Amino acid sequence: MKRYIQYIVLSMGISVLHSSCSSFLDEVPDNRTEIDSKEKIDELLAGAYPTGTYFLFAESMSDNAADKGPNAITNDRTNTEMFFWRDLNDETEDTPTYYWNACYKAIAQANHALVAAEELEKNNGEDLSPQRGEALLARAYAHFMLVAFWSKPYNPDTADSDPGIPIVLEPETVVLEDYERGTVKEVYEQIEKDLELGLELISDHYEKPKFHFTVNAAKAFASRFYVFKGEWNNVIAYANDVLGSDPAVNLRPWNQETYTGLGTSREYGIQYQSSGEKSNLLIASAKSTYTRLFDDERYALSAGLSTSLFFGNTNPTGGRWSYPVFSSGDYNNNVPKFTEYFITTNISAQTGLAYLMCVLFSYDEVILNRAEALAMTGREDESVRDINSFLSKKTADYSEATHTINKNNIDTFYNAEDNEFSPFYPIPESAESLIKCLSELRRLEFYHEGMRWLDHKRWNMAVTHEDYFGNATVLPKDDPRRELQIPAVARASGISPNPR
Repeated sequence: MKRYIQYIVLSMGISVLHSSCSSFLDEVPDNRTEIDSKEKIDELLAGAYPTGTYFLFAESMSDNAADKGPNAITNDRTNTEMFFWRDLNDETEDTPTYYWNACYKAIAQANHALVAAEELEKNNGEDLSPQRGEALLARAYAHFMLVAFWSKPYNPDTADSDPGIPIVLEPETVVLEDYERGTVKEVYEQIEKDLELGLELISDHYEKPKFHFTVNAAKAFASRFYVFKGEWNNVIAYANDVLGSDPAVNLRPWNQETYTGLGTSREYGIQYQSSGEKSNLLIASAKSTYTRLFDDERYALSAGLSTSLFFGNTNPTGGRWSYPVFSSGDYNNNVPKFTEYFITTNISAQTGLAYLMCVLFSYDEVILNRAEALAMTGREDESVRDINSFLSKKTADYSEATHTINKNNIDTFYNAEDNEFSPFYPIPESAESLIKCLSELRRLEFYHEGMRWLDHKRWNMAVTHEDYFGNATVLPKDDPRRELQIPAVARASGISPNPR
């Protein structure tokens, strides 16, 4: 096989979607990588996951962000602009544009891996089905996250007219390529096609499985995908395969020695994102300074919000949450989940790049996805059973006899406001308290990780932000600002913007 791939194509992805093509044009012809073995394709696939993160901007837009006031330790521009749902034209790490580029870079690597694997199979007769499966899943994941942030939520009644995002299925061979936005329907159909085929091909063959799409990680992704589509039987089927007969065994044990025996926030961060943490299904490395920002930025977890969410009467068992909340005065409050990895690029100047290990999928998300699907299909007792399994690992000094709850307890404890949730599908009246419960459990479990914003979008929930002086600003349901603006460099290349 003579497959030569320009280094810049691998590292920078779609030329039309990044800020400069000068490096591509300057690359000398012989600085190329020949992808001629299974091992080299595996190395290529290691880069098929986004090397950026959505945590900062997604958290800032959600109701997880509260205003700590003008004396807050950190006043970060991304945090500020996204708190007020403004369009941000900034390409630095942790911004929407950086994440957009990172997703398309990942797609480019996946596409090159697919072509290389197919050619190697044809020329050498070698079976590279697992590699092709991982490439398809990685491509599906990046497209899914792009459409989740930059397009309207999936709605079968409008998906064939709602603008999606560019679908890229071929390796880039020219500096400038013409791309158009597919519809949300087209994007979801392509994601589902890649996801289902990837699931048929994938296998657990990795030396470091937590950094790749294993079978369980792929099915966890499927459970999320079908939650967004409201296809509940698919959610249940894939979640069943992941969770097995004892769903609690792999949940993150916040109330057990693994975590309660830790002391410093750094120790918690190391454990949370560790490949040795059994609850983690897929982990990816991202260039990010979020570890320096998430605890003391102005618009984040305030002392008041921390008290009301984690220390108030918010545990339906009547017990205390076991989530460790670190606090240092009014301005530094956090659930310690992150540790920065700094790679020195200039020893004498002590400069380098900051990285963050991101948990992309976990067993905890899967059980909450299944509990939601069970509630939506009338299997409420089973939904409550999953909720109890989840609470058993999140409640301090948990006792099954003392802390087990039933549907009546949930009905009494959780009261959804009128029209609080308004997805495209109707929520059965009897399931409303369960959905409210699950929304709050998801909020606590994934704090600082941006998942709350995705829940705001798919459930079509209004978001209220109140500033330090008591002035409230509401992001209404169906407001166009809920869809991130297409990056300026992509709009300059002809990709249509989102309405404002």
